[in-house]
Amino acid sequence: MIPRILSEKIRKLMFKGKAIILTGARRTGKTTLLTELVKSVPGVRWMNGDEPDVQGLFEQATSTRLRAELGSAKVIVIDEAQRIRDIGLKMKLITDQIPEVQLIASGSSSFELANKVNEPLTGRKWEFLLFPFSFSEMKQYHGGMEEKRMLKHRLIYGYYPEVVNANGNERDILKLLTDSYLHKDILMWEQIRRPEKLVKLLQALAFQLGNEVSYHELGHITDLDKVTVEKYIHLLEQTFIIFRLGSLSRNLRKELKASRKVYFYDNGIRNAIISNFNTPELRQDIGSLWENFLMSERAKHLHYNSIWANRFFWRTHDQQEIDYVEERDGKFFAYEFKWNPKSKYRFSKSFTNAYPDNETKIVSQNNFEEFVDL
Repeated sequence: MIPRILSEKIRKLMFKGKAIILTGARRTGKTTLLTELVKSVPGVRWMNGDEPDVQGLFEQATSTRLRAELGSAKVIVIDEAQRIRDIGLKMKLITDQIPEVQLIASGSSSFELANKVNEPLTGRKWEFLLFPFSFSEMKQYHGGMEEKRMLKHRLIYGYYPEVVNANGNERDILKLLTDSYLHKDILMWEQIRRPEKLVKLLQALAFQLGNEVSYHELGHITDLDKVTVEKYIHLLEQTFIIFRLGSLSRNLRKELKASRKVYFYDNGIRNAIISNFNTPELRQDIGSLWENFLMSERAKHLHYNSIWANRFFWRTHDQQEIDYVEERDGKFFAYEFKWNPKSKYRFSKSFTNAYPDNETKIVSQNNFEEFVDL
């Protein structure tokens, strides 16, 4: 088993009087992580929120009934917890009335689970997001040199656990994963009236990777209105397929003020959506793949290390731009991504003058490790 960074973080918080919530896309290894986490703990009770009898147990649950049902269990793991009606209130009941039990809930739809547990469990929970494998995790598993040798492979096929262990079947597994994403987590939702439009929107976003996106333009491509495009993008974000990056605009009138870019949490999923698995040497979009890889790996790094940062890209109306800017503790850290280590770039004086407390760095194959791992 490839160790996960979150395992030790979660272990240290167990039996501290709060519920633990673990979210993440399907097939990122949530069940595997939790199984490993509790394997040495006696009295573990597993429940699957997809099962009708589990849903029935919680339907008219009281603390007395739950205590009797749980018996001597010390840990309760509820998988796909969002499937259970009023799960937040039921989890609050267990946390408050049966405090000796460690409650753990997992789910693959953050908007469902969050909506159901946020208010009832205010102050009573720890929340974590599990991504596909990270560069850091794979480096710890088989060494930095070996993982850097795999860089081009990761740019094409990504880091989903099943893909990493595919042994030559990466394309087939990615097709299954994308079908699962679309059909099980999104397209079965009642509010998705035109699923073919959502698929087309995903493809449009994949082709515009690393570029600013216009909801109006995307609506024209997909034959959807602007409001629906924004709604679908929000849904794709809440199911951990994509994430948005807004523009930094504070000090200059010529800065773009309401623009955004869209990235995929995993390169392999993005490439599967457009059915392009060509090697980096044959790609016209290698710069975009590199940018997406760095953006997703940075997101993992920040989350796993509890680093709080505001995240942006920067661009002006006269086409000056910086790929990525982080604001941490009032200081700005600007990064430009270059696949070719020999590429030259000069950071805009407009930016450095407008944000004088800054650091700038070009991130290439030669130094990316310190950006995603240290």
